[in-house]
Amino acid sequence: MKDYVIVAIFNFPHETFIIKNLLDQEEIEHVFENETLVSIDPFASIAYGGIKLKVHPKDLIRTKEILDSFKNDNHLKIV
Repeated sequence: MKDYVIVAIFNFPHETFIIKNLLDQEEIEHVFENETLVSIDPFASIAYGGIKLKVHPKDLIRTKEILDSFKNDNHLKIV
């Protein structure tokens, strides 16, 4: 896990649900750092720098493509 890189940062756990599902479908290994902490105490999100999505560098391009697809989709948006 030490080689994983941060791809995105989210403020709230509900923002990660769709991304998590899409990454699982693509079989991309990922970690949401601070997810449990922020779920317990939402105000901790700011203190800990948010929920960090980390992926292995080999999956970086595909993960960025998935995240970018939200910019072009009018129905689903990550806030």
